[in-house]
Amino acid sequence: MIVMKFGGSSIESADAVQRVTGIIAGRAQRPLLVVVSAMGKTTDRLIEIGRTAANGDIDGALGKLNSLREFHAVETASVVAPQAEAALEKHFEDHFHELAELLRGLSILGELSARSLDVLSSYGERLSSVVITEALRAQGLAAEHIDSREVIVTDDRFGEASPLVDETNARLARLVRPLIDTGRIPVMGGFIASTMNGITSTLGRGGSDFTASLVGAGLTAEEIEIWTDVDGVLTADPSLISPARRIRIMSFAEASELAYFGARVLHPSTMLPAVRNNIPIRVLNSRNPEVEGTLIVAEHAEGQSIIKSIAYQEGITVVEVRSTRMLMAHGFLAKIFEVFDRYETSVDMVTTSEVSVSLTIDDTTHLPDMVQELQEFAEVTPVSDQGIVCVVGDNIGYTPGIAARIFQALEQINIRMISQGASRLNVSLVVDEKDLRRTVEALHATFFSQVNEKVFA
Repeated sequence: MIVMKFGGSSIESADAVQRVTGIIAGRAQRPLLVVVSAMGKTTDRLIEIGRTAANGDIDGALGKLNSLREFHAVETASVVAPQAEAALEKHFEDHFHELAELLRGLSILGELSARSLDVLSSYGERLSSVVITEALRAQGLAAEHIDSREVIVTDDRFGEASPLVDETNARLARLVRPLIDTGRIPVMGGFIASTMNGITSTLGRGGSDFTASLVGAGLTAEEIEIWTDVDGVLTADPSLISPARRIRIMSFAEASELAYFGARVLHPSTMLPAVRNNIPIRVLNSRNPEVEGTLIVAEHAEGQSIIKSIAYQEGITVVEVRSTRMLMAHGFLAKIFEVFDRYETSVDMVTTSEVSVSLTIDDTTHLPDMVQELQEFAEVTPVSDQGIVCVVGDNIGYTPGIAARIFQALEQINIRMISQGASRLNVSLVVDEKDLRRTVEALHATFFSQVNEKVFA
């Protein structure tokens, strides 16, 4: 059985939906399950609409909602069978009516809580999964819509909930497995779930990949296919590097590092269920389905290159903490991290010296409060407009001279922080955000001017 996940760009229009249904039909000789994101930028639009309503502009919010409904009506009219048009229109009518009522409530409350935001943003996948189900039926395929909220169960940490795997697997076995075993194609919305009490939750932005991985693991799939708008995982962001090379095969560990450090193809949590169940993941391009994509497997192939890819993150803030009076004092680092923990702010990189600790964060929501608390026992300097560049490869930790090649390539660029010891898979650097492109270009030229054709296309 194959799990096929299609992102928003793969189903952003009528033409795109037609391409996707053709791809699915071409694999229909095997048992399938389909997971879809919201169409195009629907989730972003829903969040914008919600914020407009919460700011008191209900007329503006309803106007934007009508535009979103028109988008769905126009882009889906030609992809469903005539006999299904009335039912789909009723589905749109019911869901957009619910959305309008939710917006009126937000306008009265004047706020958009994490719980309300989960309900609001869930509608994108609730709409798209029905559309794709009907589009597949129009192609003569035995598609069955499954509301993911009845299958994927999470805790109640709204905005980025964690799945309850045992309960989710039990529901997959009870509600989904029988459909596959009888030759039908279940279609589910990614990203959305519910708590044990039936309250709508989400797995966080990009969570449709996570849904596909959870479902694939729970149903012991042979492979999980992640369909995007690029030919696979690349050696660098193609908007910075042209031409970036496609990676033919890589390990789970490498892909996880890339996802965590900013690679746009995969959601950072996607790897976990697949890794635990040793299920390969293949990244493919719905606009160019003939390309073999990138295969992600448990162990790396023999004879592969030292470096696989270069990822980066923008919008990073470095927090420099200095305290000579607490230098080497027991509990100093614990006091620092306790502050970040209390404000639920993740730290990506940490470096230490005899007189200071430097940390990087990408969420500065609580930065002023954290700085104030840290200043009670240390000097604190936040430095904004920074970026992280991450060089990833399974063999980095076992190959002498990698750091030397990196520094030689970047001899004209100021490096604020560098970290390798925490991982044998990457070397991470912090540079000024304005130097990101130059940094990635220099590193790519150094490590990918000549490549192993078995590993790179």
